[in-house]
Amino acid sequence: MAKDDDRSTPPPLPEPLAVAVADSHTHLDMQSGTPAEGLAKAASVGVTTVVQVGCDVPGSRWAAELAARYEQVHAAVALHPNEAPRIFLGDADGWSGQQRKAGGAAALDEALAEIDRLAALPQVLAVGETGLDYFRTGPEGVEIQKESFRRHIEMAKRHGKALVIHDRDAHEDVIAVLLEEGAPERTVFHCYSGDAEMAAVCAEHGWYLSFAGPVTFKANQPLRDALLATPLDRILVETDAPFLTPHPYRGRPNAPYLIPVTVRSMAATLGLHEDELAAAVAANTARAFGY
Repeated sequence: MAKDDDRSTPPPLPEPLAVAVADSHTHLDMQSGTPAEGLAKAASVGVTTVVQVGCDVPGSRWAAELAARYEQVHAAVALHPNEAPRIFLGDADGWSGQQRKAGGAAALDEALAEIDRLAALPQVLAVGETGLDYFRTGPEGVEIQKESFRRHIEMAKRHGKALVIHDRDAHEDVIAVLLEEGAPERTVFHCYSGDAEMAAVCAEHGWYLSFAGPVTFKANQPLRDALLATPLDRILVETDAPFLTPHPYRGRPNAPYLIPVTVRSMAATLGLHEDELAAAVAANTARAFGY
C-alpha cells in the first residue's frame, strides 16, 4: 500500500456509500485514465452522476461531447474568470491601446458566442464556471472578468440553465454582481470558500453551496462553520478533481471516486448519518442542475 506522502499515487478506493450521490463539479479531462474508467470507478463507490465543467472553449466543447455520450454525465460550459482576461489581453504585443481594446473585445465576443451556442444544448445543464478570481488575475483584468461574469449570468437566465460560480478572493464583488444583474433561479457556488456570514447571505437568496476537499482540512474550521450555517437543502458536494483532494490524501490526485471521503467528513461536522446527508445531497444536486 502506498504511503500517504507518495504524491503521485492515487488514493485507495473508499468504502462505498449506501446512498448514491453526485459529484457536482469535476474535470475529467484533466485526470489520468479514460473518462469511462473514471466514471466506472466512481460508480463503484456510489458516485453515479458527475457534472463535467469546462473552463475555456475547447474544454467546454469536450464537456458537451462527453455528456452527449454518457447518461450519467452533465455538462457545464463557460470561460473561467481567468480565461476572459487572457483572451482579451492576449496577442496584443505591439498594438496601440485602441487596437488592443478592439481586438480583445472581438476575441472575447467570439469566445462567448461559442459558449452561448454550447449552452443551448440539452446535455449542457449549467453555465459555469464563471465569476471572479482576484488571486491569479491582477487589477488590469478585474473589469474584463466582471463583464464576462455578467454575460454568463445573462446567458444562464436566457437558456434556463444553472449558474456555476468560481469565487476566489472576491466574495463581496461576486455577490454584488449577482444582485445587480439578478441571479438565475438556480445558482451554485462551486468550491465554496466564504465564511458562515456569507453562507447566511447565500441561503437568504436560495443559492446552493458546493463543498469540496478543503472542508476536510484540519485548519479550515471557518469553512466547517459555513457548512453548519448552510440549510441542508442547499448543500452540494464536489471534488473539483484533479484538485483539492480531501484529507488524509491532500496533495495526491483527486477524482470523483473520492466523494465518499468528503461526504463522511461533512456528515460528521453536521452530526448526521452519512446516508441522510447523501440523500439530501443527491436531491439537491438534481434540483440545482435540473435533471
